Formats: sequence, structure tokens, C-alpha cells
Amino acid sequence: MAKLKINYLHEKTQNNSFIIKFAMIILAIVLICIFLPKQPRFRYEFQKGKAWNHDNLISPYNFAILKTQQELIKDREQILKTVQPIYNLNLSASKEQIDQFNTDIPEKWQISNMDSVEGQSLEVYQAVGNALLNYVYDRGIVSLNNRYQNKGEDPSEVDNTKSQYNFTLLHENIAQQKNTADIFTIESANQYISASIEKNKKIGRKTWFTETLKAYVTINYIFNENLTNKIEQSALTNISTTRGVVQKGELIAEKDKTINNETYQKIESLRKVFEDEARISGNQSYVAFGQFIMISTCMALLMVFLFYFRSSIFENNRLIFIILIVIVAMLGVLSWALNVQIPSLYYIPYCSVPIIFRVLFDTRVALNIHLLMVLIAALFVPNSYDFVFLQFIAGMVAIYSIKTLVKREQFLISSLLILITYTISYIGLVLTRNGSLQSIYWSDIIPFIVSVGLTLLAYPLIYAFERLFGIVSDLTLMELTNSNSKLLRELSLKAPGTFQHSLQVANLAEAAVYKVGGNPLLVRAGALYHDIGKMQNPLFFIENQKAGANPHAELTPEQSAQIIISHVLKGLEMAKKNLLPEVVIDFIRTHHGTTKVDYFYNLAVKNNPEKLVDESIFRYPGPVPFSKETAILMIADSVEAASRSLKEPTEESINTLVDKIIDHKITQRQFINANITMRDLTEVSDIFKSMLKSIYHIRIDYDVNKKSVIENA
Repeated sequence: MAKLKINYLHEKTQNNSFIIKFAMIILAIVLICIFLPKQPRFRYEFQKGKAWNHDNLISPYNFAILKTQQELIKDREQILKTVQPIYNLNLSASKEQIDQFNTDIPEKWQISNMDSVEGQSLEVYQAVGNALLNYVYDRGIVSLNNRYQNKGEDPSEVDNTKSQYNFTLLHENIAQQKNTADIFTIESANQYISASIEKNKKIGRKTWFTETLKAYVTINYIFNENLTNKIEQSALTNISTTRGVVQKGELIAEKDKTINNETYQKIESLRKVFEDEARISGNQSYVAFGQFIMISTCMALLMVFLFYFRSSIFENNRLIFIILIVIVAMLGVLSWALNVQIPSLYYIPYCSVPIIFRVLFDTRVALNIHLLMVLIAALFVPNSYDFVFLQFIAGMVAIYSIKTLVKREQFLISSLLILITYTISYIGLVLTRNGSLQSIYWSDIIPFIVSVGLTLLAYPLIYAFERLFGIVSDLTLMELTNSNSKLLRELSLKAPGTFQHSLQVANLAEAAVYKVGGNPLLVRAGALYHDIGKMQNPLFFIENQKAGANPHAELTPEQSAQIIISHVLKGLEMAKKNLLPEVVIDFIRTHHGTTKVDYFYNLAVKNNPEKLVDESIFRYPGPVPFSKETAILMIADSVEAASRSLKEPTEESINTLVDKIIDHKITQRQFINANITMRDLTEVSDIFKSMLKSIYHIRIDYDVNKKSVIENA
């Protein structure tokens, strides 16, 4: 009855898990459908410079041909050339300055002791000054605007003698057409005053009077920027965005003929007209339903891949949630970028997604998800072929460039490789389409640079996902394998022999995993921490003992066995207390599996020949290894420990030792839950034999008369 109840609860839990998973997938599909634009898409794919690979394209109706961006820019420049700037006449400025001159001149005359100068009259100076100021202000004083000087000319060909321009002068709602050549600037007005005074024989103190008058020269033609801008904008709105008309029934593109500039512009115009009309008249429900079908198909393929090839991810709803939320978020950002019409979609760090999934999961998962996202994005981005090609190629480089993450600078190297890939691929696309180096605009590389820079944000995102969802990435494993970490530093101080043993085991296991496949960083981290429980009683373990008294000599075999076995349980306690990841803790609990402490078990049987020895006292609690990495660590741990007890380490003795240990583990059914094959075990054996030839550390025996190994730890 109890068994039936347990089965029922297990089945109910599985059903609930499946319902949650299904609900998350449906919600993700719906959200993506909401993000996607809701108008039908033009069904033809085409590129300038390539052949038209469809049937002859006949115009279904009359439509105008859109101008190219270059044509619109040229029209804009021509229009702006015709717009004259607006200036306002400021009468008060001239009146204030002349009045101020008449007020100040008597005082300045006295201060300068002009009364003592023979033949000079204040009235003459004042009259000349008024005449000169009135003349320059009547003619007008303006500040030239660089915006209109040499308008539309190449800056390298500017002729400063021809930098004058026409403008419109407004005063009391009356407009006058003028040219700056007929108007003073402050500099030219001062020069005119200086020259006039120099010619005037009635003025004796020419320099003094010239400097005095210059103080009353100011601008009285004021540039009206707001009104000028309004006139320019009004003129620009009248620019026609089209040129010519394609008649209904007219041949637009002929099958297998190269698409030249004119044909390309006609097809592009037809596409724009088609999508604009479809947006108004198309059935939005049908479009949404079609998108739902396509996105559901993509999502279903992703789930099938996870179900068959990454079942551990498929069965974990937290991991499924991470995958879905990243996909939805990135497609949402892409849709937002389209809606706000950012200058280039390539500003978006699309390659951060494959990097995140490569670090959190593995290469195949990252590649499949990246392919899925690129295909979905192709449903609604313009120039979808270019986008798919560039993003897929760059994404593959991003994934492959961090195949094995052992250094943090690999992120920078990966970013550089992505940028190089973007640049080379972009140049290739432009050359194949236009066949000209002049068509390559290096400013188009800027979005790629920004995107690659933003891709580095993947690093803090990975950290956030690890903390929020309890995932262990290669970055975390790298931190754990640092020998300066708290636990490893403590292990090296309290149990230096165990620490050295762990380092050797890590080297052996890592080399084997590199060969047969798996996560080298994970197995190295597991190897470094697998024996941390020995810190509690380090002298009871042979690698930490020095020649002399053996603490096991005063204990019964049962007591010794329990101390040896307890290092696993104590290691688990220490690991959990120090918040080690569960995947690393798995190595601690499985590195001895359910094997026996053979030496002390045999000793107990020998000491009590007529007594039935309880075997469970001498057996590790398990469980047995359940992955390739934990299985390899078990072998490496036993092989390294046993090799230290070889009295005469020769090639033959090492080969025999490794084969015997692996056979013994197989006989004890320690690998029944691990995904490791006989071929893997053979390759692991060869690697261990090769590496152990350089390791000849001899361990002392618990009993000097015994040649057997105490235990495989």
C-alpha cells in the first residue's frame, strides 16, 4: 500500500512538472508572437548583383519607384541650397550705440586731454563719429554664418573670397533680398571706419578716435535661426520620395537575369508598397496564426533536441525557464529595435545569447538555440538573408571560440574573433552584391563594434543566472580550482599529503576526460575537493603520516575503518557549510562508491577467524558514480593512491596495477549508473599508465610486513 502511494505521488509530481513545462513553452510562443510585426511579408528574396531566381516578376498594379538613399540625400542638398537664411533688422541696437557714443564722447575727450591739443574740436570729432556710425549701421552689420558659407561645396575646395551668400532681411513684415558682400561684418566695419578717419584731415588724433569708435560697432542684422529652420523643414517636406512609375503588367525582373541598381530599386519599391497595403488590408488574425505555427514548430524542434540529447536539461524546469526567458528577451529587444527604428539592428548584442548558453550548458545546446533564434528573427527583420548569414556565422565563432573556458581573457579573445568575423563577412556580402570597393562604407562597421562591446555584458548575466537558478558554469569551476580558495588553502596546511594527492588525482582525471569527452574543469574541481574530509583527522590517512608511530595501531579494524569512511561524510558536511556547488559535492559522495575498506576488513577477518564479520561496517555509504566524470575520478583516486605503495614501480607493475583496479571496480558494479563505455575505460587506462610512469612516490604500509594497499583512497 505504501509503495502504491509513493508511486502515485511520484507520478503526480511528474505530471505537474510536465504541465508547468508545457505552460512555460506556450507562454513563450505567445509572447514571441506578440512581439512579431503583424503584416504579411514579401515572398521574394533578392540581392543586388545576384540573379533573379524566381519566375518573371510582373507588376500587379501601378506603383511609384522609391528613390534611393543617395538620391534623397542629393535632393536634400539641392533643396537646402535654395533656402536663404532669414535675418531681422535690429534698429534699437544701432540707435543705442550711437546715443551712447554721443553721451560718452565729451567725457572721453576730457580724460584724454584733447582740450589741450591745438586745432582739435570736440564738435568736429562728434560729427564725424555720428556720420561714420550712421553709415555702417544703415548699410548693415552682420555675423557670417558658417552654415551658409560655401554651401554645398567640398570643404577641400572652399574659396574664401567666394564665401558670401544671399539672405532675406525682415523688418516690419517687409522682406528684402541682400547679399553679405554688400553688408559689413564687425571686422570690415572697423576697417572702413579706420580707413575713413585716416583720410579725414580734420582728425588729428586718428588712432585714439579709431579705437574710440570701434567700441560702438555691433551687429544690427540678427540671424533668425528658428524661422530659417522652419523654412528649411517646409522645403524638405516637399521633396518627392519617388521617381517614375511602374505600370501594371510591366516586367520588373526577368528570371536568371542579374539584378542591377534600377531593377533592385523597382523590386524594393514593390516590396514596400506590398507590405504597406498588407498592413492596412491584410487579415491580422491569419498572420498571427501563421506566426504561431512557425514559432511553435521551432520550439517543438528545440524541445525534441533537449528530450533526446539533453534529457537532464529537459527534465529541469528551471533550466527550461532560463532558455525560454533569454530567447523571449532577445527577440523582444530585436522587435523593440525595429519599432523605434534604430539606425542598425547590428547594434544589438545578438552573439551574447550563444555565449551565455555555451557557458551555462554546452556547445550543442548553444548552437541549436542560436540557430532557432536566428530563424525566428528572420521572420520579421529586413534584409533577412544578410541578417541570418552574419548572425549565424558570428554566433558559431562565438561558440567555438570558448569551447573550453579555462581563462577569463577568453571572453576578450572571443569578442575580438566575433568582430573580425562580422567585418570579413560584411565585406564579403557587399562585394558579392555590388562588386565594388567604393560600396564598402567603413562607418557600417561601427554597429558591429558596439555590438561586440555589449556582448561582454554576457559575463555579469551568466553570474546572475548562476546565482538565481543554482547553475554552475565553467566560470564558477575556474574560481573553485584556484588553489588559493579558502578550503584548498586550509587543506594544504592541515593535510599537505592529501592536498598533493588531490593535485595528482586532478591531473590524471583531467587528462582522461580531455581524451574521452566530458567537462575537464568539472572533474578537476571535483578532484581537488574530493578528500577535504580528511582535514578532520589527517594523521589517520597514510599520505599525511611520517615515518614512526601509526595511530591505527591502537585501534580495532572496525574503528579504523569507520575513521577512514567518515572522511566522506565529513567532507560532505564541510562542502555544504562552505556552499560548494552540488555538482562538486557529488564527487565527494561518489569517489569511493559502495566499495569496502579492504585492508581493515581483511584484517578483521584474520583477527577473528571464527567470528562473522559485519561487512557493512567496512563499506562506504555510496552512491556509486553516476556520470563519466565521477567514474573517472574514482579510478584516478584509486590508481594514484595505489601507485604510491608500489615498491618497484616498473612499466609492468604500473600496467598490472591500473588494469587490476579498473577490473575490480567493474566487478564491484561501481559503473552501472555511469555513462562510461568499455572503450572509454580502455582509453582512460592507457592515459593513466602513461602518466604514472613519472610518478614513483612510495607510501609506507600500515603493517611493515604487508605489501597490500590499505584502501583505495
